[in-house]
Amino acid sequence: MVLQHHERCDGSGYPRALKADGILLEARILAIADVVEAMSSHRPYRAALGMDMALAEISEGAGVRYDADVAAACAAVMAAGFELAP
Repeated sequence: MVLQHHERCDGSGYPRALKADGILLEARILAIADVVEAMSSHRPYRAALGMDMALAEISEGAGVRYDADVAAACAAVMAAGFELAP
């Protein structure tokens, strides 16, 4: 799961350029969680980009870079009021 979480549905990820169902479902979930957390959180080298930008990235990449069903579930959870802890 951890090894595959940088894989992308279109095969553009790494380390093995896996595609779609060749990526474990758990890794597809982790990939989206990682992107949302990374973009919406402060980093020493940049300010937080915010949840809106993170969700826009997931939405724009749904079905291409990210699993469309997992992206939709993430958007639904966030729309229902889920918040990441600071």
